[in-house]
Amino acid sequence: MSQEDLRELFVDELKDLYSAEKQLVAALPKMAKAANSEELKEAFQEHLEQTKGHVQRLDQIFQALGKNPRGKKCAGMEGLIKEGQDAIEEDYEGAVKDAALIGAAQRVEHYEIAAYGTAKALAEVLGESDHASKLEETLDEEKETDEQVNEEANTEEEGEEDEEEATSKSRSKSRK
Repeated sequence: MSQEDLRELFVDELKDLYSAEKQLVAALPKMAKAANSEELKEAFQEHLEQTKGHVQRLDQIFQALGKNPRGKKCAGMEGLIKEGQDAIEEDYEGAVKDAALIGAAQRVEHYEIAAYGTAKALAEVLGESDHASKLEETLDEEKETDEQVNEEANTEEEGEEDEEEATSKSRSKSRK
């Protein structure tokens, strides 16, 4: 495998990430609007701001490489966002809707973690330590967001259990 081929793959991976992040910038406000809990709305808003920073970092890398970030559509993210849109459109309510949104967000985070890990590894092989450092910074943020999403999921599950328990108690009282 030649360095030139590897560099071409690296740029292709970066374009895929750039497209993914731009799609996410458009999708996150919709997810925030659909969320029921204020904490989840805020988490989506925070991730939107973080994602805008990821786009800026990628722009810096493209500028340093003298390449255009456009020209590729990330089909993986397109599919994940479609799943998120499906979760928004479902008839779920309350904590169940939030749980569906959290699931969609987790899939997005895992995709991004894999993609940034790949791009960082390619940058390292190519000796692009500055680019690898920027990609690692984003990768670390994606991992942190994934942990926060997992915490939010646990909170939502506990909330659902409390909601189910209250509904169950209410039903048994009304039967008496």
